[in-house]
Amino acid sequence: MKFESEITPQNALVAFVMDRCNNWRNYRDENFLPRWEEYERLWRGIWADEDKTRQSERSKIISPALQQAVDNKQADLEEAVFAKGQFFDISDDTEDQNKQDIELLRVRLTEDFKKDKVRKAIGNTMTLAEIYGTGIGELIVKQKKELAPATQPSANPGLSMIGVQANNRISVQLKPINPKNFLIDPNATSIDDAMGCAIEEYVGRHIVIKGMEDGVYKAVSLGDAAVDTDLEPDQDLTYYQNDKILLLRYYGLVPRKLLDNPDDTEYENDELYSDMVEALVVVANGEALLKAEENPFMMQDRPVVAYQADTIPGRFWGRGTAEKAYNMQKAVDAQIRSHVDSLGLTTAPMMAVDATRLPRGAKFEIRPGKTILTNGNPNEILAPFKFGNTDPANLQSAQVFERMMLQATGTLDTANLPGQVSGGEAATAGLAMAVSGLIKKNKRSLVNFQEDFLIPFVQKAAWRYMQFAPQRYPVQDFEFVATGTMGMIAREFEQAQILALLSTLGPNSPIVPLLLQGVIETSSLPNKETLLGQLAQMSQPDPQQQQLQQQAAQLQLADAEATIKEKQAKAAKEVAEAQKTTVETQLLPDEIRAKIMAAVSKNLPEQDNAAQVEFDRRIKIAELMLKEADLQNNSKIVEMQMADKMANIAKMSEDDMINELLDKLTK
Repeated sequence: MKFESEITPQNALVAFVMDRCNNWRNYRDENFLPRWEEYERLWRGIWADEDKTRQSERSKIISPALQQAVDNKQADLEEAVFAKGQFFDISDDTEDQNKQDIELLRVRLTEDFKKDKVRKAIGNTMTLAEIYGTGIGELIVKQKKELAPATQPSANPGLSMIGVQANNRISVQLKPINPKNFLIDPNATSIDDAMGCAIEEYVGRHIVIKGMEDGVYKAVSLGDAAVDTDLEPDQDLTYYQNDKILLLRYYGLVPRKLLDNPDDTEYENDELYSDMVEALVVVANGEALLKAEENPFMMQDRPVVAYQADTIPGRFWGRGTAEKAYNMQKAVDAQIRSHVDSLGLTTAPMMAVDATRLPRGAKFEIRPGKTILTNGNPNEILAPFKFGNTDPANLQSAQVFERMMLQATGTLDTANLPGQVSGGEAATAGLAMAVSGLIKKNKRSLVNFQEDFLIPFVQKAAWRYMQFAPQRYPVQDFEFVATGTMGMIAREFEQAQILALLSTLGPNSPIVPLLLQGVIETSSLPNKETLLGQLAQMSQPDPQQQQLQQQAAQLQLADAEATIKEKQAKAAKEVAEAQKTTVETQLLPDEIRAKIMAAVSKNLPEQDNAAQVEFDRRIKIAELMLKEADLQNNSKIVEMQMADKMANIAKMSEDDMINELLDKLTK
C-alpha cells in the first residue's frame, strides 16, 4: 500500500470543517468544560486542589451523596426501560392484516441488539447523561465475521469433518460518546437542526491503517497526534501518547463544490453557504483528509442521537443529576472536611514544652512507654495542650445538606428510608406523597429519553439494517414505540397499592384475576410467563359449568316470559269483562222496554173497547216503570261519576284545587 505524500496537508475542505469545529470547541470549553470535569471528579470521588472549599482545608474526603444520587437515578431509569426485557415495540397499520412482518422484524432486531450489546451501551449513555446533563450515542455500521463450530460430511463414508464456519453479518453498534468528545453548532438545540456535529477522539494507529487497507479511508501519510488532555476519557496523572491518532468524524453540511474538489480555494465566504450538501468527513490529526463523501445512508440522517437528562429550553446541552446536586455536594463536603480538620486538632495528643529545660539535641515526641528526659520537674516543664472540643453540629448540618440534595435531584435516600418508615414519619400518606413526586420526576426524564434517544436510535438502526441487509430486513415503513413505563421504586409502590386493594376484595371478585395479572406482568419473576399462562387458564370458565349457567339463565328467561304472558292474559280478561259490563249496562233499558212491551201485549180482553182500555192502562204502567228504571240507572251513573270525580279530587294536590276554584269564580 502506497501513501499519497503529495496531498495538501490541510486543503480547503479540511480548513472549512476544522475552522467551524475549533470555534464550536472553544465555545463548549469556555462555558461547560471546567464544570463537567468537576462533576466527574465528584462522581468518582477524586480529590483535586481546585476543588477546595477554603484555603486552610486539609482534609481530602469527598461525600458519596452525589455518587448515590447519580447511580440511583441512572439505575431507576435503566430499570424502567429494560424491566420488561423488550424495550421497544412496533405499531402496525390497522389496515394491514398480515402481522407476521411486524413480529419478524421485532424478533430479529432484538436478536441483533443482544449480539451488539446495545443494552449495555444505552446504560453507559444514561450514566454520562446523569453526570454531564446530555446523553450522546453514535451509530456505527460494521460487517462482522462470526465464527461458529460446525461439522461437514467428508469424502469417506461415515466420517465427518469438524471445523469452524464463518458467517458475515451487518452489525449496528451504539457507541456512547462523552460530551467532552462531542462538538455541535452552538446555535442548534438538536442534532437535526444543527449545521453539523463532530466526534473527536483518540484511536489506535492500527485502526486507521486497517481502514486504509480495507479501502474505507484514503491512503495518506499520518503524523503524530498532539497532546490534548481534554479529549482523554479519564483525568489521569500521565497519558500514553504512542501510536495514537486524533480522529475527527464530521456529520453535517459542507459546500458541494468543496466536496467535489477539496483543494478548490477560489470562492467567497458567502458562496460556501449557497449550495450545501449533507456529508461525512473524517480528518486525522486535524490536517489529513481520510474520507469525504455525501451522506451514504438512504434516509440522509445523521448517525448520532442525543437527549437531555433534564431539559433546558433553547439549548442543546442539558442538566444532569450532578449539576442539580453540585451546590449541596459542596456544602456537604465543606461541613465534613471542617469536622475532620477539627478532629485532627482535638484528638491528636499535643504537649506544651519548655524548650530551654530539655536536654540538648533531644527529639521530643509522645508515644506509649517513651521516657522523656527533662532538666527539672516534669510537671513544670511539660503540660498537655488541647485546642478544644469538636462541634458535632458539623455532621448534623451535613445531613441536612444531603437531604436537600436528594430533594433537588429527585432521588431517594435508601439508607435512611427504613428508619423513616419504621418511625411512622412516612409510613402511609407521607410515603405516598414522597414516592408520587419521585415517580412524576422520573417519568419526565423517561419521556425525554424515549422520545429523543431510544425511539430515534431504534428507527435509525432499522434503517441501517434495511439498507445494508435487505435479505434479512425487508424495506418497509414501521412506527416504533417504547415499552418502558416506570422504575423499580414506582413499580414496587404500585404493586404495594394493588396488593392492599386485593385484600379488600373477595376471592370471587371478577377484578381479582385482572389485578393479579398486572402484578405478575410488572414483576421480575423468572417463571413469569408460566404464571401468566396458568392465570389465564384459571380465568377461563369450566365448559360444563358454563353450560349449566346458560341453562339456568334460559330457565329464568322462560319463567319471566311466562309470568309476563300470564299478567297480560289476566289484564285482557279484566278489560273484556269491563267492556261486557259496559255493554250490558247500555243494553239494559232496551231489554226492559222489550220485556214490558211483550207483557203489555199479552192476555188482552177479546172485546175491542175493553182491550183498548186495558192496553192503554198497561202502557201507562209500563211508562211509569221505564221512568223508574231510567231514574235508577241514571242514579247509578251519577254515583259512578261522583266516585270518579272524588277519586280525581283525591289525586289533585291542594294547589290544583285552589286554582280550579279560582277559575270557576272567575267565570
